[in-house]
Amino acid sequence: MPQVVLTIGGSDSGGGAGIQADIKTFSVLGLHGTSAITAITAQNTLGVQNVFGLGPEVVEAQLKSITDDFCVAFAKTGMLYSAKTVIVVAKHLHENNIPFVLDPVIEAEAGGRLLRPEAILALKKRLIPLARVVTPNIFEAEALTGIHVSDIDSADAAAREILKMGAEAVIVKGGHMDCTDLLRTAEEMFRLPGRRMTGGNHGVGCTYSAALTSFLAKGCSLPEAAIKAKRAAAVAISHSMKVGKGVGPVNQVAFLREDAKRSLRLCPRKVLLGMGRYKLVARLIHGG
Repeated sequence: MPQVVLTIGGSDSGGGAGIQADIKTFSVLGLHGTSAITAITAQNTLGVQNVFGLGPEVVEAQLKSITDDFCVAFAKTGMLYSAKTVIVVAKHLHENNIPFVLDPVIEAEAGGRLLRPEAILALKKRLIPLARVVTPNIFEAEALTGIHVSDIDSADAAAREILKMGAEAVIVKGGHMDCTDLLRTAEEMFRLPGRRMTGGNHGVGCTYSAALTSFLAKGCSLPEAAIKAKRAAAVAISHSMKVGKGVGPVNQVAFLREDAKRSLRLCPRKVLLGMGRYKLVARLIHGG
């Protein structure tokens, strides 16, 4: 039986980020994704044109429906829109003892504010203290802490401040620096190097946090999950799709294709025999 994971965030009408990116990522990594939508965006590759927040009672009803039926192994939060929604989400996750990744989505990568200013305080006081791991980019880390992040040392300083808010761990993503992520817990710090990938990056933050959630749900340690999620995001960028006039969305399915190609190289006999997933991924590669 596949594990169930939950994403709580906004809907992207352009299909590149938000709930849509999360569900695609969960599916590619072999989990069943459920969702509670906090806001509906009129959005495309050029940016966010409008945001229509859903009432906290609507978000609460979705969450209750999910946890009344499913056993949620892990969750992630993305765009939460308002302070009232943050409070509802924090209360539900706490009461149901669901571990979660907090992606502090404040602005869309393609442009447009997604979190009301007053909601940042609620995020810091109500949700961050419950989080298994918080995954800000450098701008989100600065918004949460007031620390200007421009290198690994300032990223570490910001991560320490977020830990003081009560989070168990922090990953400051380095995509806007030298692509080195910083993973900080109370006990230790890890540098997770990477290289800059060419391609569109619309939805990469959502894809990363959804992949991190997936690998944690599967039982990976946090460092292992962070390394795997970073690779999944990098592959998704490198195979991004030019489908609009602006920033191309990342391609989550590319991670499955890369895994399939690796399986073909390592176990060609299993592919030919059609054993298990190898038959499926071979068909995916060859378009069958």
